[in-house]
Amino acid sequence: MRADRVDFQKNRLLIFLFLILLSVSLIVALGLGHNLVRRQVQSEFNSLKVDVLESTMSSYEAFFQQSIPEISYYQGFLDSLSASRYADTVLKKYPFVETVTFYDSYVSDRNINHGIAVRNLGIGIKSIYKFGKRIPLDSIVIYDSKKPGRLSLSNADEFNNIGLKLAAFIESADTTKNVSNEVVFKIFYNITSNRISYMNVPRRQEISAFQDIMNNREKKPPVYELDLFSFELNPHKLKVTNRHPNLYQNITIEELSSGNIFDNPHYLNTSMPLPGAFSAYKLYFTSSKLFLEKEVNRRFLPIAFGVFFIYAIMIIITFLIYRNFRMSRKLFKLQYDFVNNLTHEFKTPVSVIKIAGNNIRSAHDLSLAELQHYGKILDEEADKLNELMNKLLSFTQIENKTIHIKEVEIELEEFSQNIINGYELKYPDYKIDLDVKRSVKTFLSDPVLLTSIYQNLIENAYKYSNPNLKYLKITVSKKKKNIVFSFKDKGIGIEKKEINNIFKKFYRIESQYNQQGSIGLGLAFCKELVNLMKGDITVNSKIGTGSEFIVELPYISK
Repeated sequence: MRADRVDFQKNRLLIFLFLILLSVSLIVALGLGHNLVRRQVQSEFNSLKVDVLESTMSSYEAFFQQSIPEISYYQGFLDSLSASRYADTVLKKYPFVETVTFYDSYVSDRNINHGIAVRNLGIGIKSIYKFGKRIPLDSIVIYDSKKPGRLSLSNADEFNNIGLKLAAFIESADTTKNVSNEVVFKIFYNITSNRISYMNVPRRQEISAFQDIMNNREKKPPVYELDLFSFELNPHKLKVTNRHPNLYQNITIEELSSGNIFDNPHYLNTSMPLPGAFSAYKLYFTSSKLFLEKEVNRRFLPIAFGVFFIYAIMIIITFLIYRNFRMSRKLFKLQYDFVNNLTHEFKTPVSVIKIAGNNIRSAHDLSLAELQHYGKILDEEADKLNELMNKLLSFTQIENKTIHIKEVEIELEEFSQNIINGYELKYPDYKIDLDVKRSVKTFLSDPVLLTSIYQNLIENAYKYSNPNLKYLKITVSKKKKNIVFSFKDKGIGIEKKEINNIFKKFYRIESQYNQQGSIGLGLAFCKELVNLMKGDITVNSKIGTGSEFIVELPYISK
């Protein structure tokens, strides 16, 4: 086995192993990528619930930090009408607020009807109003100190809780400093489950006056107004904003004691407790594994495309490397065959010349016929060597673009017939017919180059024909702006798979008709000549029937 074939098989094996490794790497990369995306989705399922909580509680935060503190702007002077307007605004803006209870209260000495009293300080209730979407207008007033009726413990309880905190604060308050936010939240807010109560924050002068009343420093203290609001909240009316619908299939608000409402192995669930007045509830997130798998596949798809794209690039590179190996091997084979054939082509005439020379030198007496015979042999073999050298030299000149076309007016019928006559003398069994159409008689071209095209195509037609079918028909015609030369034989034909290769340098079709040597330059030389003359050459062929070579050249005339 030749060394080049062994090397080629080794390289092909390496490429095959590389493809296997590349395919395994692709599968591993896809598996790892899919697993990483799945973990990322599961991690986001557990972590991005904070975003949903923040967006869901945004309205509650706005209510707590903006709407409730607004009560203090009125400095305790809200009446039933202004309190009703304020309550209507809150109820419309925040659907989770079910009812708003307004306590119209005041601070004075301990002589109060309903409220709490600490030493001389009294915090009393003048009236209580309850507003809500489902509360009829005639039921808004639930207590009025000027009318007969008793204050229920349920209504007084919320007032008493925050009133006691206010009294304790007044007892020890530092009136030289403003009330801090921490104190405001601790004293003037009362946050319980589903309820927030808020009393307007008195000014420093009022707090100082409250201390004087508590310590009996004023004999006839004035009455100071206070407003207390209690908001009843419904967590189920919070607007749940699902900012990640690709992760959370279902989000509900449930009580903390409800446990896992979806105890199903086919579902993933997580929860997040609600803050503030809704601390007894939680946001509960659930998604089926199939739902999350769709998200995994959606995210994994670009990664898979990227991996496949890289894999495709690697396959293309591998293919190019393999093709380069094949081309290198083919080139090596062509060069190897070229050297062998060229050696044979040179060796044969050289051997014949040497034999003829030895015969002449060793002969003592040669007749005139023998001298003519040996002279003819030497002349023919020298012509073969000269033709071969000229073809190689011409090919090199064409490739290096050192040949210049000489435009000479050619009488096509005379030109063609002269070449045909020469071949019929050379090959007596060769029948060549010529048909030059009337539409074309003369042609401006390089006669040397055109002769080379004729010679190569006529020689090929003879060489690749059966002994009893040495026939060729040459037709010259005009087609639009081109002149067309057709060389149609009755030879062995060319297989379709070889059609694209026959014009390549050093390419030889393996058959019984070229066993005696061919360097694969004839048709390649024709192709280069035609291209140089800005024309085109094509072939139509059928196995066992024959071939037709068609040369089209730009028609130029005087």
